[in-house]
Amino acid sequence: MTSHGARWSLQVLRRQMATGSHGEGPGGARTWKILTFVVALPGVGVCMLNAWLKKQNEQHHTPEFLPYDHLRIRTKRFPWGDGNHSLFHNPHANPLPTGYEEPKH
Repeated sequence: MTSHGARWSLQVLRRQMATGSHGEGPGGARTWKILTFVVALPGVGVCMLNAWLKKQNEQHHTPEFLPYDHLRIRTKRFPWGDGNHSLFHNPHANPLPTGYEEPKH
C-alpha cells in the first residue's frame, strides 16, 4: 500500500468516526460496524493467540511454599469437604496453611 493510499484510508476512517461516533445520524451504526470488524475482532484474535502461545510454552512447576503469617488465615472452617480446602481448590496451585499437598499417584 502506498503512503497516499494509507493516508486516504486514514482520512476516511477519521471522517466516519467523527460523523457517527455516538450512534447519532445515519452513519452511526455503520461506524460501529466498521470499528467492530477492524479493531475489536482482530484485537480479540491477537489476545487469543497470545494466550494460546503462552500456554504452549508454559512449563508448569509448583512455586516454593513460603509460610507467611498473613496468608491463608483460617478463622473458621469452610462449610464443605474437610473444611480446609477452598471451594475451587487446586492442589497444584493453592497451598494449604501447612504447605502444598503431596501429589497423589
